[in-house]
This record gives sequence, structure tokens and C-alpha cells, in this order.
Amino acid sequence: HRTEREAGARRGLIRTAPHLDVPPRRPRNGPPMATTAALSCSCSPSPSPSSTLLLRRTVSAFHRRPAHAGVRRPRLAPLHVVDDSKEVEARSETDRLVDGLNFGELCNDFECISSPYVESTARQIARDILEIRQDNRALSCYAVAVKYKDPLRSFAGREKYKRPLWITEALEKPTVTVQEMSMQSTSSLTIKWTLRGKPKNAFFAAAGGELVVRIDSQFVLNQISGQVLEHVESWDLSASSPLAQAYFWFSRRVYSTVEAGKDTIEAAKGVASRLNKDDNLEVYPDPLGDPTKFFTRPDDLNQDVVQIGLFLAVLYFIVQFLKTTL
Repeated sequence: HRTEREAGARRGLIRTAPHLDVPPRRPRNGPPMATTAALSCSCSPSPSPSSTLLLRRTVSAFHRRPAHAGVRRPRLAPLHVVDDSKEVEARSETDRLVDGLNFGELCNDFECISSPYVESTARQIARDILEIRQDNRALSCYAVAVKYKDPLRSFAGREKYKRPLWITEALEKPTVTVQEMSMQSTSSLTIKWTLRGKPKNAFFAAAGGELVVRIDSQFVLNQISGQVLEHVESWDLSASSPLAQAYFWFSRRVYSTVEAGKDTIEAAKGVASRLNKDDNLEVYPDPLGDPTKFFTRPDDLNQDVVQIGLFLAVLYFIVQFLKTTL
């Protein structure tokens, strides 16, 4: 058994503790006792020369190895930061304007004279104005038969709000700021805002400078549904140069003429579609006597009405365009 223990000690499997010589307790005034480092050195077995050499090589290699040798640091992908400060700013400005409104006494002890939808509509309209929305405008805020009017154009129907705006058609990089929102009553909303932008025409942009239009928008709201029933706008161009004002009136009149022509054509098509839905085809049996054979005869009067309506629409569009250009 002693031979096996010695063989295991050589292979490092079994360690035998050396004989410890514990020094006697020192007197009170005698020399200090051995330190912990000395005790630990005396307690650990003396390493062999080969293990000491291997330890020195490992330590020296660890200190000599540079920090960048053979080590490749992973490359981090660049960060992409999305700047949505403009959207947050627009949203906070809209909320600030709407929060400052006084919607009046919506309900009293007996009845409610208005609904929370009025506030929701006011907030959405202000957001549409600030962001100059046209394709993604919230049409649900407007009644189906809403009436619009400005100094040059008037129409009825919310589907016409889907058309391109004059702002994006005539101005380069337009900007909008809202100065004031107020409720004149529980059903009347007023928004005062300013439009700025350079004309897309190079001559007017160079000679006339920036176009500044102060717009006063009046909205009449349904007190129950909150939808817009009437929309009236007025313009103030006193902050613009005479050339910029001339460009505004010219481009706006052309735009209004084109839109009026579209309205006339759509009205003619609507009349034609309503006539086609009626029984405008006469069915009569075969005059030769076959009871299973029938003929249809078109209503020539309805076709004449449709053609006359389309002709008048085109003629009206041409006359308005000539009035604008001449």
C-alpha cells in the first residue's frame, strides 16, 4: 500500500501533506510570530523544478502577449437613429392648442347640448392642417354633404376633399403654423393659421419672394356627431409682395377653374348613372308573332341628355379657362 500511495503522489492524484513543525507560542515580550505568508509557504509542498519552470513560462508568456495579438474584436453594426421629433412636435403642438380650447358647457343638469366628438374633430382638423394632409386626410370628420366656400370656389360633398390641394400644386416646400384655435360656441370652431412657401414658377419665386397667406378657417360642427357641416375660408395676403400676391390669385383661380370643370363633369356623370338605373329600355315582343322573342329599343332622349351635359361641361371649362388666362 505504501508503494501505491507513493506512485499516486508522483502522478498528482494524491497529495500528502508534509510534516509541520509548529513553533512554540512566543512570550508576550518576545519576537513576533511568523506571518501568514510564511505559514502558507511552510504549509504548501515545495514544487518540483519542472512545474516551477512550466509556471514561469506560462506567466512570462501571459505578460509578453500583446492585447491585440490574435484577438479580433467583433465589429458592431452602425446604429440607425430615426428622427421623429417633427412628428412629436406637431402632435404636441396640436394637443397644446386643443387643450387650450374652451368647448363650453357640454352638459348641464337637464340635457347634453354637445358631445365629446366635437373635441375629437377639432383635434383631427388641426392635425390635418399642420401636416398638410391631402391623401390621408380624415374624411370621417366631415359630413357627407359638407359645404365648402372660399373667395374663388365652392362645392358640396366630402369626396372632393380627396383631391390634391392647391398648396402642394403651387408652392415649393410649404410650411404651416397655427396661431389660434377658438370655439365661438359649442358648434362653431375657428382656426387661424399661416401658410408660407415659394412659388413653383421660377420667375415669381425670384422676383416676388416668399408667399405668406394668413388663413381664417370657420367650421360649423354637428353637436352630436362632431362632423363638419360647413367650412368657410378667408385669406389675407398683406404680408406678401405684390408679385407674390399676383401669383397667388392667378394660380388659385386656375386651380379653382380646373376643379369646377371636374365638378361639372362629375355631376353630368352622376345624372347619367341615375338615368341608366331607371327602366330606360323599352322591351316589346317580336312583331312577327314569336312570343318567346323580344327586342329592346334604347331611349334616345336619355342619351341626348347625357351628351348635352358633357358638352356643356366641356364648354364651361373652356370659358372659365379663357377668362383666367386673358
